[in-house]
Amino acid sequence: MGSQFPGGADRRHKSREKLDALVGARTATLSLLAELADRQPFHPEPSMEKALRKFCEALIDYTASAHFQLYRYLADNKERRTSVLSIADELYPKIVETTDTILRFNDKYEAMSLDNSVEFLAVDLSNLGECIADRIQYEDAVIAAMSGQPH
Repeated sequence: MGSQFPGGADRRHKSREKLDALVGARTATLSLLAELADRQPFHPEPSMEKALRKFCEALIDYTASAHFQLYRYLADNKERRTSVLSIADELYPKIVETTDTILRFNDKYEAMSLDNSVEFLAVDLSNLGECIADRIQYEDAVIAAMSGQPH
């Protein structure tokens, strides 16, 4: 039966690769977030600023990966299953909200000296962590639907 639909198997393989790339970027970002949080209390020093820049880069890479690996795949009408499209349509506005929060965090800390913002970093990281946790739930629901699992 699989030989009758070689394109379908190939599409699923490609979508699995995209999902694996997304999860890999997400895992790297979470690891850097944990490393950064472990540095508390924060001090405006060069090593801290370097760690924060590295985290911001990973955060943006993860956010872009989610867009290009998952949402663009859906937006380009490469997904045909209505159950997947339905859950994606339901969750996409929530994912956009998390993207906005991520971009605001990045804009605030990407190029700014910690001298001006170190006192806010712990709270901002905590809020960002909650945002990422929500985003992961939304992404996992879409991934589960794409994998044929109930969410």
